[in-house]
Amino acid sequence: MLKFILKRLLQAIPLLLIISFLVFFLIHVAPFDYVDSLMNPNMTPEMIAHIRERHGLDQPFLVQYFFWLRNILTGDFGTSMASNLPIAQELASRIPNTMRLIIPSYITALIIAIGLGLLAGANKNKKIDTIIDSLCSVTISVPTYFFAMLCIYFLGFRLGLFPIMGMQTIGQAPNFIDQLRHFFMPYITLVFAFFPTLTRYIRMSTINQTKQDYVTVQQAFHATKKEIYVNHILRNILIPIVTLIGSALPMLVTGAVITETIFAWPGVGPFLINATRSMDFPVIMAVMLLSASLVIIGNLLADILYFLVDPRIARGGMN
Repeated sequence: MLKFILKRLLQAIPLLLIISFLVFFLIHVAPFDYVDSLMNPNMTPEMIAHIRERHGLDQPFLVQYFFWLRNILTGDFGTSMASNLPIAQELASRIPNTMRLIIPSYITALIIAIGLGLLAGANKNKKIDTIIDSLCSVTISVPTYFFAMLCIYFLGFRLGLFPIMGMQTIGQAPNFIDQLRHFFMPYITLVFAFFPTLTRYIRMSTINQTKQDYVTVQQAFHATKKEIYVNHILRNILIPIVTLIGSALPMLVTGAVITETIFAWPGVGPFLINATRSMDFPVIMAVMLLSASLVIIGNLLADILYFLVDPRIARGGMN
C-alpha cells in the first residue's frame, strides 16, 4: 500500500503544477484586475502605474507566475489586496469555521442517506420507495437559499428560536449553547441540501447490488432480507460511499458559499464572495488552488479507503 501511495503522490506533483499554471493563466487573462476596481477619474496614469508596480502587475506573465509559485511552495499565499492581510492568515482563521459547519452537516446527511437509500433500494417501486424518491425530488428542486430564507423567517424571525446571523452573539463571551444556537440553521440548511442527492446515489448503488450473484446465493440459503441488506449489501455499497467522501473534501476549503454568506457564517464562503466582488485575484487564486489540490487529495484518500474497504481491490492494486 505504501508503494501505491508514494506512486500516486509522485503522479500528483506534475498535475498540481499544471493546475497552478492554469489557475494563474485564467486569472491573468481576465479583462479586469484589482487595480481596475480602484481606478477613478482623479487618478493619473502615474498613480495607476505605481499601484501596478507595487503589486508586481507590471511584470511579464511568466515572471509573475514563477514568483507566485515560489511563494506558494514556501507557504506564502500572498497578501489580500482588499484587506492588506496575509491570505494564509485569513484562511487559517476561516477554514476551521467552515469545517465546523461542513463536516457535521455532511456526516448527518450521509447517515440519513444511507438509511433512506437502503430502505428505498430494498423496496424498489413500492410505496416506501415512491415516498422517498418524491421527498428527494422535492428537496432537490428547492434552492438552498430559499430553504435558508424559510428557516430565517420561521425559526429566526417569527418564532425567535435561533439567531439569524453569525457564529456567536457579538459582545457576549463565547459559550457552547450560544454557538450551538447560531450553528443550527446553517447546519440544517446544509443537511437539507446534501442528503437528497446522496440518497439517490445510494439507492441506485443498492439496486445494482441486488442484481449481483452473491444476493441470489444468500437467498438460496434462505437468508433473511435484513441479513442480506445489513450484512452484505451495506458492506458493498461502502465503496461508492468512499467515492462520495473523497469528492466532498474540497468543500472544506470552498465551503458552502451560499449558506455561509446568507447566515454570515465567518467561513471561506463569504471571504471568497467578497474577494470576487472586489476582484481580489490573489485570494481567488489561493482558494482555487487549494480546492483543486483537495480534489487530488480526495481522490487519493478514496483510493486508500478502497484498500481498507475491499481486500479484493487491495490485492488487485498490489499487482
